Amino acid sequence: MQPPHPDKWQRLEAQLAERRAAALYRSRRITDSPSGVEMIVDGRLRLCFCSNDYLGLAAHPAVIAAFQQGADAYGVGSGAAHLITGHSRAHHQLEEELAAFTGRERALLFSTGYMANLGIISALTGRGDFVREDRLNHASLLDGALLSGARLQRYRHRDHEDLATKLSASQSETRLIATDGVFSMDGTIAPLPELTRLAQTHDAWLLVDDAHGFGVLGKNGGGCTEHFGFDQEQIPILMGTLGKAVGTFGAFVAGRETLIETLIQQARSYVYTTALPPALAEATRASLKLVQQEGWRREKLQALIQRFRAGATQLGHTLMDSTTPIQPLLVGSSEKAMAMSQSLLEHDILITAIRPPTVPEGSARLRITFSAEHTEQQIDRLLLALEAIR
Repeated sequence: MQPPHPDKWQRLEAQLAERRAAALYRSRRITDSPSGVEMIVDGRLRLCFCSNDYLGLAAHPAVIAAFQQGADAYGVGSGAAHLITGHSRAHHQLEEELAAFTGRERALLFSTGYMANLGIISALTGRGDFVREDRLNHASLLDGALLSGARLQRYRHRDHEDLATKLSASQSETRLIATDGVFSMDGTIAPLPELTRLAQTHDAWLLVDDAHGFGVLGKNGGGCTEHFGFDQEQIPILMGTLGKAVGTFGAFVAGRETLIETLIQQARSYVYTTALPPALAEATRASLKLVQQEGWRREKLQALIQRFRAGATQLGHTLMDSTTPIQPLLVGSSEKAMAMSQSLLEHDILITAIRPPTVPEGSARLRITFSAEHTEQQIDRLLLALEAIR
């Protein structure tokens, strides 16, 4: 007689126990303050180096005021999807301003970057098509390809020659190349000049997820496209998020009129979800102006990054080849990354340990990120703490 199988709850408990034993268990922390470089986390004031609020705009007074005025004008919720009654004038004006800022014909708001990537890829590809993606792409790009039913092929990280080989072997009519603009766990920039050339040679769509470049890269904060000087013909599908450097919430897709109208008709994650609150759109409009007008934020950010890199290198730490606010400190094992994160917390410095499956096995790291609101003294405090925990 066979022994009884463990019930469904026992199986889940066993899986959770395995994650704990492998130092892969994820836990949430409770904050009691606005997003900033200093935050009250789990009841204590911490110096934070793990936010994506790169320009320090999430709690900017002008952005907060615009949000409050938007709530007074439109209420809290949008009440419906964009195609019902949820598309306010605030949404429409923000889309027009995003299109103008990115140099595209049109822009379309999505509730999150994840939903934008799901909607784009599933609207443009299907069974029989091919989607080629960088091996270290964000999960939303990979999931978008899986949802579409197209065949997903992953090329070696930032290896355009491997991508060229895979494109040459394809006979499908519709081909799509998708890549992060700035890789969220490495801070490195995709080789977009080579990718644009391959996309044009093979008549493929090129989708760039510029979540971590938009607002940060380029003289005016236009992101990867401004950094390389590319227009909508070279990068026909530009996705950007609004919850990182812009400091609010949501995402957008920018490109030709035909692309945007296609997504309005066919992107399920756009059609079948409630629109962002209009007050958030008004807050984002205010923040977008600051992104363009206050270039000193990007200049200061670069100075802080260079100060950290020089100090960390002097201490003998292994950094990745990143010029962006994402400066990962490679550790190796998940156990060691967790131990270092905890040791820094004892110095009241909060940095998250990033472990598999978010990053490849053996490449656990401290994902250190910087904001224009950080000071040189705070960078030096971080360096002293890193030296102390070695």
